[in-house]
Amino acid sequence: MRRWMTFASTGVIAAAVAFCVSPAWSESKQKPAPAAKARTTPKPKTAERSPSPVAGLDLTRIRIDDDGVTAPAAQGRVAHLSLDPDLQKTATRLLERYRIPEAAIVLMEVETGRTLVWASRVESGPKRDLCVEATAPAASVFKVVTGSALVEEAGLGPQTKQCYSGGQSRITAADLIDDPRRDKWCASLSDAMGRSLNTVFARLALQHLTPKRLTATAKSYGFDEVIPFDVPVAKSKVSIPEDRLGFGRTAAGFWNSTLSPFAGAVMMATIANHGEMRRPYIVESVTQKGTTIYQAKTRREVLRKVTRPETARALTTMLEATVASGTSRVAFRDSRGRPYLPNIRVAGKTGTLTDHEKQRLYTWFVGFAPSREPEVAVSVLAANSPVWRAKANVVARDVLRAYFAKKGAPGVTKP
Repeated sequence: MRRWMTFASTGVIAAAVAFCVSPAWSESKQKPAPAAKARTTPKPKTAERSPSPVAGLDLTRIRIDDDGVTAPAAQGRVAHLSLDPDLQKTATRLLERYRIPEAAIVLMEVETGRTLVWASRVESGPKRDLCVEATAPAASVFKVVTGSALVEEAGLGPQTKQCYSGGQSRITAADLIDDPRRDKWCASLSDAMGRSLNTVFARLALQHLTPKRLTATAKSYGFDEVIPFDVPVAKSKVSIPEDRLGFGRTAAGFWNSTLSPFAGAVMMATIANHGEMRRPYIVESVTQKGTTIYQAKTRREVLRKVTRPETARALTTMLEATVASGTSRVAFRDSRGRPYLPNIRVAGKTGTLTDHEKQRLYTWFVGFAPSREPEVAVSVLAANSPVWRAKANVVARDVLRAYFAKKGAPGVTKP
């Protein structure tokens, strides 16, 4: 059994809890062979269905050359990808520069769903596309789901106040009880999101939500659901306990949820699109022996409405606190305190966790920018060894720098 230690970043040391998954297997008995049936006239054979033009697309073999950005598909087909060559090269170099053993970056346009960066690095072992894997716990990124439910279902807002104590390293039953004698600190929901305050989210969830409601919100964002895309993506998982302590811990980002980097980008793009989930894409066309056999639709495809626009706006305000004053304030500023992205507000959320068995420190950053007129959504997962050089928020910062520097944003330099 693997034990996960999950840390929810605060202004101080991260909070740790155990996360484990135990798959159950069942075996059915073999059924007896059916009795022979009378011979009938055989039906004519139907023509075999040809595979999808993007079937077999291998995004671990992305190539950048004079033909643009391509990847091989089944039957000798070539998929021409939507990726930006310059940004893709930069993202790949960043993962190499920071020597992250396992990491993934997804960057996509908010308005169109076009994927601009799809980068994955595995230092040792067989090649894997980490962008589609959903094995890492969502950690404090799950606070985005809880925050969405608190606004949409309970009518709370960014300025809703909650006093608290404890919850820095773990959440106990006592931490869930309002106690004026112990609750020496109070924070708004925006502050709690930006600083990733575990007890605030746990208490507010217990006061205003139910496991059923929180599960429904998670599913609307794509947990336990297949999000349509050009390659198969593992489902992000969620399983919310009914007991009070388990529910509070899960709502705060401890235990019981996993996330793929792809799904993290889709979640942020959904909020940036005023609560509307749009279908992302990475394949623009497919050729076979020089002939175009598939051309992607250029029109916007809406998958579903996830939240009301008012909820998305409230979440944006809450997520802005992460970079403005919370867990990523330092990462998005240089040694002299100057912002790397001057005059560009970023909405985002961090998450931190560790796997002691593999000696891996996992960090997340998911977000979008500019927060009030969104252009791109970014999702980064970094799995470092005990000695590390950069967390996910630093990598995400540099990807955003590359994007806005290419657009000529004033004061933004290339990483």
